[in-house]
Amino acid sequence: MNYKGPIIIDEIQYAPNLFPYIKMEVDESNEKGKYWLTGSQKFELMKNVSESLAGRVSILEMSSLSFSEKKGFNSPIFDPTNIKNKYNILPDEIFKNIYKGGMPEYINDELERNQFFNDYLLTYLERDVRTMSGVGDLTKFRKFLIAIAARNGEVLNYNSLCENADIDAKTAKNWISILEASDIIYLLKPYFSSELKRSTKAPKIVFLDTGLCSYLCGWNTIESLINSSTSGHYLETFVISELIKNKRNNLSNLNYNIYFYRDRDGKEIDLIIELNNVIYPFEIKKTAKPEKSMISNFKVLENTNLKIGNGGLLCFYPNIIPLDEKNKSYPISIIF
Repeated sequence: MNYKGPIIIDEIQYAPNLFPYIKMEVDESNEKGKYWLTGSQKFELMKNVSESLAGRVSILEMSSLSFSEKKGFNSPIFDPTNIKNKYNILPDEIFKNIYKGGMPEYINDELERNQFFNDYLLTYLERDVRTMSGVGDLTKFRKFLIAIAARNGEVLNYNSLCENADIDAKTAKNWISILEASDIIYLLKPYFSSELKRSTKAPKIVFLDTGLCSYLCGWNTIESLINSSTSGHYLETFVISELIKNKRNNLSNLNYNIYFYRDRDGKEIDLIIELNNVIYPFEIKKTAKPEKSMISNFKVLENTNLKIGNGGLLCFYPNIIPLDEKNKSYPISIIF
């Protein structure tokens, strides 16, 4: 190679022939940070990395901007064992961020929303989807993408999805994997334990950029989104996506897993954080009037041998108040 580093190579997936040479350079030197490889097509990038540079790289996943990044403050990873109320963030500000999302170019340049997301989708469909998957019918794929967005915050049901998107199950599973690889969606795994034998095994759909999701679903104003029947799902996935982003941005700190719980009787817990073999349950509600009944589904965790930590309700009430001897109502701002 003509350049010995340190060097940044952008969109490295378009030059796969460079990987063997980078491997040889890295193997000949113990120097770290000589090559910084970036790429917008995660699927192709990771394929080449795993084939040529396994064990030789540190990987940083970059989502769209988190709430704290947009506001310009440092947000440590959320710690369920040490919860503090650091900020006073109004509900309107939360939903403004849900509606806009965190695409850097859109946020920084104040571009016209509909034009930006339409251009983004056209670029994504033509460049990423067609290139990495061989999808022939992009019109049908876009219809599928809208169907997925309409199910944001819901448990994945392939039968319903296939019917609405007019595709078969094999195609749906393939296209779901494309959206995962592209970091468009995150499939939140259900919490499973031998202690909870009635729990579902299907994941929940979480859009990592709620702005893109709201555009796909046709919400043209913040007010229409807030007043919609799905606004609670948007708030829930906003919280989940923020936890995912902050976890990615703080890899050197706490390492925990996040889940949800749902059983065959329809009882659901929006968020379960598992840290050091202890689970911390949380409900996420679009309300400023917390009530103990809102965490009634926590009862499914009782009479088990699971180690259950303090949890509670994440909502729009501005202060931390107790709901019972173990759980509290928290303002959503505690996650930042």
